[in-house]
Amino acid sequence: MADDTAARRTRNPVPADLAEFYLTTPATLALLLLANALAFLVGVRYYIETMPAVATSLWPLYGDSPTAVALATLVLAALVPFAGRRLASVPRTSLLSVLSTLAVVWLVKTGLWTVVALNVPLVRGDLATDLYVGFDADSLWAYWGILLTHAAFLAEALLLARVGRTSRRTLAAVAALALANDLFDYGFLLGLPLANHPPVRYDPGAVLAFGSLAATFAAVAAAAVVLPSGDRAER
Repeated sequence: MADDTAARRTRNPVPADLAEFYLTTPATLALLLLANALAFLVGVRYYIETMPAVATSLWPLYGDSPTAVALATLVLAALVPFAGRRLASVPRTSLLSVLSTLAVVWLVKTGLWTVVALNVPLVRGDLATDLYVGFDADSLWAYWGILLTHAAFLAEALLLARVGRTSRRTLAAVAALALANDLFDYGFLLGLPLANHPPVRYDPGAVLAFGSLAATFAAVAAAAVVLPSGDRAER
């Protein structure tokens, strides 16, 4: 009963019935898993040339998009035993709380970061404005295609939030990890020997770093809004 109450206390714009259809219908759940598997492989291909320079144990922090998709896939995989049943039958366990919070924050952060990263050349005078944006064959994927696929990250975050939950402690821990990710990527701006930002077509500077930091705060705030709180449910 507490979990059902928590599930209703959310400002998620995705209707519960629609989420139940996508997340518990065997065919649609299988399609989501397949789409995520393909997206993961595409993401890994983007990072693969630069991954050897990063310690293997740190790849989850380095490969932002593949990590986001992998976390989302873990949440979807947890739903497989409940395929064909009501979404309310899925137990909101502590593990699912952690996974769903991680997935929502990473999906939203990566989606927003991508918008920032592709448009930084438009606001930096030292960069050509057509590094990404344009209407030629290259830009069809390098700009418009990537924007579209990462917009799907935001949609999936809202969908998964319907089956997850969070708590102040979980959200704080995930926020700290997301901030550590920013430091891991852009610590060189603070004089630290850390420069593991995703590969982009320009030398990243303060604009991209602050954009990533803003994406982190926005993602954590979004998770706090769309994920039902177990703290409230327990009172």
